[in-house]
Amino acid sequence: MTEQTNRVKPSTTAPAATPTPPTGGDRPSVLFLCVHNAGRSQMAAGWLERLGRGRLEVYSAGSDPAGGLNPAAVAAMAEVGIDIANARPKRWTEELTLAADVVVTMGCGDSCPVAPGARQEDWPVDDPAGQPIEVVRRVRDDIRDRVVELAASLGVAPVTAPGEHVEGSIR
Repeated sequence: MTEQTNRVKPSTTAPAATPTPPTGGDRPSVLFLCVHNAGRSQMAAGWLERLGRGRLEVYSAGSDPAGGLNPAAVAAMAEVGIDIANARPKRWTEELTLAADVVVTMGCGDSCPVAPGARQEDWPVDDPAGQPIEVVRRVRDDIRDRVVELAASLGVAPVTAPGEHVEGSIR
């Protein structure tokens, strides 16, 4: 997969990029938030971009962005054919949060914003930071199941490539 076109564009003026808010078109916008924007939220964005195939605007950000992505998260996603290697951790902004239709938080507690007017979900997903690849794979698959359910709730059935199979929720 090439560079994700729906992903937030990195800023050239700051070390941690500032996300660009959704344009407010016909497509629902989803913002995934976690603390470092280096693992969970990036994997969720990668899944939704793949399964939504351009029918949703997808963003990810964090309250305290890391300097780079979690290498195990990049490797685990590559195993399923999703390339998140070019993504960069970004800080969330109030403007982006207010413009999103759905805000999904993952483990950031009080450091993630409340988005008035947006549908807000908090996913209790384990943090893959510092975990072995076997644990990161379980986190990746948990996130996939949640993303499939989220997309369906937005009226977007997952689109797969020929020969590609995506399980529905196993929870």
